[in-house]
Amino acid sequence: MSSALTDLFPQPIVQAPMAGGVSVPQLAAAVCEAGGLGFLAAGYKTADGMYQEIKQLRSLTSRPFGVNLFMPQPEYAETGAVDVYAHQLAGEAAWYETELGDPDSGRDDGYDAKLAVLLDNPVPVVSFHFGVPAPEALQSLRRAGTFTLVTATTPDEAVAVERAGADAVIVQGVEAGGHQGTHRDVPETDGSALGLLSLLAQVREAVSLPLVAAGGIMRGSQIAAVLAAGASAAQLGTAFLATPESGAQAVHKEALTNPLFVRTELTRAFSGRPARGLVNRFLREHGPYAPAAYPEVHHLTSPLRKAAAKAGDAQGMALWAGQGHRMARDLPAGRLVEVLAEELAAARTALSVCPGEDAGR
Repeated sequence: MSSALTDLFPQPIVQAPMAGGVSVPQLAAAVCEAGGLGFLAAGYKTADGMYQEIKQLRSLTSRPFGVNLFMPQPEYAETGAVDVYAHQLAGEAAWYETELGDPDSGRDDGYDAKLAVLLDNPVPVVSFHFGVPAPEALQSLRRAGTFTLVTATTPDEAVAVERAGADAVIVQGVEAGGHQGTHRDVPETDGSALGLLSLLAQVREAVSLPLVAAGGIMRGSQIAAVLAAGASAAQLGTAFLATPESGAQAVHKEALTNPLFVRTELTRAFSGRPARGLVNRFLREHGPYAPAAYPEVHHLTSPLRKAAAKAGDAQGMALWAGQGHRMARDLPAGRLVEVLAEELAAARTALSVCPGEDAGR
């Protein structure tokens, strides 16, 4: 891995940027202080909101950190499909005593304004989700001293990341919680995403950039596995979602290990884009009918999700979680980094012992 990134954090552990209020400054700071790379999520925030969180994080730690941006999305033509879905959700709005959101609330997530802030006030690391930035943007960030990463979910996407001039690729397997960072949302490919280890091997052969592995990682032994497979660091989201510093709702944290929620699925029910969450009532009832319309569906369901969270109703929330959610541990974020590092060291020691030597003892 490029020393430009590894020099920033001693442990090969990256805290995933989880949008929607989870990746708060307190969480990122705790991870950074423990030797990992903490991240803020700028998605769904204004440019000023992002800037204020950066200022707060800098007051909590002097260590390097990252900020994640969502790429602007192309225009969605089939507005009729969104209208049909809104009609289907009318009963949910009545149940939660709220109005549905305006699906036309914005497509670019304030991308240009946020990028301008990050060029005027550079941070050590910036990552991108839902597409590849223009080469000029990546070059400008590099000139500002910022290391750039872009998510890829296929080898072809990783090649596009390399060609654009990013410094590293976040290789996201299908096991990952939350939104898949696909560059183009093609419904015909739903269900065809690759598991992390298979994807990692293919991307390793397709590009020469450093790789950060993401998807279902919850233990230090899994970090050891992805490092052995060619990654230089591991990105964990669900593992940090359960920590006290996380901004996730308490009912969301509890659901990770609640026996009522036994599995996860990729669904478009809440946002219109494939995202992995715990299977609950809302996902079961509406997932099969949700159109491929992001961020229209995200805006449409936002009041419903907020009302469900306010009521403490896990059955109506977007309970984003990776496939390893049952392995979540209620540990402070800094302590979790330490435990993961200890587990990683133990796994590396075990791997270094030859079978013959072990058997002869």
